[in-house]
Amino acid sequence: MTTLAVEEPLEIRVHGEPFVVTMRTPGDDMDLAAGLLVSEGAIWDRDHLPEMRYCTTVSGRSEQDYNTLSLTVSPDVPEPRSARATAMTSACGVCGVDSIDEVRRATHFPLGPAEPLVTREVLLSLPARLRRHQRVFDKTGGVHAAGLFAPDGHLLCLREDVGRHNAVDKVVGWALREGRLPLHDTILQVSGRASFELVQKASMAGIPALSAVSAPSSLAVDLAVDSGVTLVGFSREDRATVYAHPGRIHD
Repeated sequence: MTTLAVEEPLEIRVHGEPFVVTMRTPGDDMDLAAGLLVSEGAIWDRDHLPEMRYCTTVSGRSEQDYNTLSLTVSPDVPEPRSARATAMTSACGVCGVDSIDEVRRATHFPLGPAEPLVTREVLLSLPARLRRHQRVFDKTGGVHAAGLFAPDGHLLCLREDVGRHNAVDKVVGWALREGRLPLHDTILQVSGRASFELVQKASMAGIPALSAVSAPSSLAVDLAVDSGVTLVGFSREDRATVYAHPGRIHD
């Protein structure tokens, strides 16, 4: 019997108003919503998100609707932008923005100079460490994974989703809710390619190094250079290609 990866819509509301609808694999939805707001630059501290809850149905019964999530954002931060013009698919992390200028966002956690962070040996071991913990992939073969690692290779958090950007948002949202932002002493390992949006999400969370098992895009490399993120692609057991800020990798 074949097990399929689940893909369902999640509507995120802020102060009762629609913010965005995104396609995702159910699970860790609160991490996903929190990480999405960090990636949007709307929040950057767990105190900015005092309440998160699933909505109840409108049928008169007090049953929770696990595909609708309601958020309350602190009055200490600007009101998040109104809902995007289009729904986000599981393949899209920047759908519905109004202009190309909105794609590049200023981070609240700028990175400093590229100082030594992780050894080459540990860096090359991260894809295998990530793969060992991909439980949903083992069952379905149809989801991406993002793992947050300490410089010694210790896994801090792993999330899986049909969308690679969702998996990263879930990791970032976990970190926000745990009060761990900025993530200046970590490495983000992803199971697929390194797209522009993943570099942006790393930058917004203060993650200094992003490693992918596949190739980066040209725009991802450009943003990594500009934002100070160490970007690694084609990471395997015995080799990797460093596209930006190699100073964080040492022997």
